[in-house]
Amino acid sequence: MPTVPRSKAALWLGAFAGFYRPGVEELRLLDPVSKFLYAARSVILVISAQAAIIAGLLAAADGRFRAGAFVLVLLGLVVAHMISNLSNDYFGYKRGHDTPDSPRMRYTVHPLASGVLERRDLLVGLALLAALGSAIAAWFIVERGWLAAGFVAAGIALMLLYDAAPVPLKSVGLGEVAVFLVWGPLMVGGGYAVIAGQVSADAFYASIPYGLGVMSILTGKHIDQREFDAGKGNRTLPVLLGERAARGVNVATLALIYVVIALLILWGRLTLFAALAALALPSAARAVALMRRPRPAAAPPGYVGWPLWYHRVCLQHNRLFGWLYIAGLAAGALWSVAGR
Repeated sequence: MPTVPRSKAALWLGAFAGFYRPGVEELRLLDPVSKFLYAARSVILVISAQAAIIAGLLAAADGRFRAGAFVLVLLGLVVAHMISNLSNDYFGYKRGHDTPDSPRMRYTVHPLASGVLERRDLLVGLALLAALGSAIAAWFIVERGWLAAGFVAAGIALMLLYDAAPVPLKSVGLGEVAVFLVWGPLMVGGGYAVIAGQVSADAFYASIPYGLGVMSILTGKHIDQREFDAGKGNRTLPVLLGERAARGVNVATLALIYVVIALLILWGRLTLFAALAALALPSAARAVALMRRPRPAAAPPGYVGWPLWYHRVCLQHNRLFGWLYIAGLAAGALWSVAGR
């Protein structure tokens, strides 16, 4: 019989840590909040939290940080990401893509196909998240006017176009680019704008490395499930390019993260403290080494998250890179504040 921790707080925090887990039978024993958090793939929400923190630090460096606005940006981006995850599963299931043989059904629990959540419960959860997200968006629109309205509209449009549109972006090789735009310029650049009350070119430049990191995660995932997607007519970028070329693109994406940071430092758009991100280079090298080789035919003993292979190593790299990039930006912000 599966066992779970007794503390609900431990369960809720556990949904945000590690990798994709637990199994269906274990999940059935959990409380409703834990079920919903795991169903929303909360383990990946760190990338939205990091994007919000980057935006906040860039605003702080410019002396334009507003604590209340930052908290709402952080909450709003995480909520929007949860909505996107659940919406992705809903439409994937509705379109018949999330079948028992699909990779999505194997690496973690699907909220609908597994029977862990009823369709009504999923829709109610989505409605509550949408209400919270809408309230945050409305506050920013009232406070910031058309500036916030533009970023909110762009975010909603990309979210809907990614998987809810009749022809989703992810099915025509544009999902990876959309993810770069969302977690780079939109979340970081837009997050800065609504925190600070004005647009900053430097914030958009600083968003590029992080957007590339998140793009590498999705590209890795789509390489992992390329054969399945091709069979379903889901023309992701790896399906269009082929596996070997897609792996090459992802290697280039990982390398470009550090090239862009170096160029921004030399250009004076980032402080030298941003070079702290280079401490993630060994993790990037491990990801590149894996990307240069075909995926093994079966999961190694004890491996969690199969059939995700390239996705997992890219996610692990981006987590580390993201926190180190944040540390560098935080040091730069402190330096700027001390200078003023």
